[in-house]
Amino acid sequence: MPRIAAARPPAEPSSPEQRDRRQRILRAAARIGAEKSLERVQMHEVAKAAGVAIGTLYRYFPSKVHLFAAVMCAQIERFREGIRPPEPGIAPEDAVGDLMVQASRELLSRPVLATSMLYSCNAASAATVADAIRIDTMFREIVLDALGIRTPTAQDVTLVRLLLQCWYGVLQSSLNGRASMADVEGDIRLASRLLLAPRSNAARG
Repeated sequence: MPRIAAARPPAEPSSPEQRDRRQRILRAAARIGAEKSLERVQMHEVAKAAGVAIGTLYRYFPSKVHLFAAVMCAQIERFREGIRPPEPGIAPEDAVGDLMVQASRELLSRPVLATSMLYSCNAASAATVADAIRIDTMFREIVLDALGIRTPTAQDVTLVRLLLQCWYGVLQSSLNGRASMADVEGDIRLASRLLLAPRSNAARG
């Protein structure tokens, strides 16, 4: 099992050069992680591929859990940037389902990397892995925006959190070979409809 670093917080880049180094590390980790399982990925290999010193890598990512949680965070950021408005007439909960299916297809297109990212996100401690919190926050913002909710209630936030947890489980079932892609997409769409039905701006019959 990959080592999860103790309480030392990772450094945050504060200059363009530092941000560039961090991005090179993430790109290198994604390339290597698409071919090798988390256990086989070596930090020195990632540092070499990124053209940085091993100390620099550990300064930003104290463990492989930090590293691959950050890789997933970067992928979700790119996904969010490419989101387009839903087609007219589509129900908000179905718009969420469509977005989650699209995100699932992108993540599962590289199953070895997806396994490492999901493991890292599930193993990450909120106290030491800031990217785990960023992922939760981005996911909540993506879903609430698709629902058209600007001021969420406590229940809205809870429903979105449950949807994220369900999504992780469905993705893991696919990676374990226990669910086909058709099952994944059907489950995600159904979960979106069921879990988001009690949201604050749902139409009342």
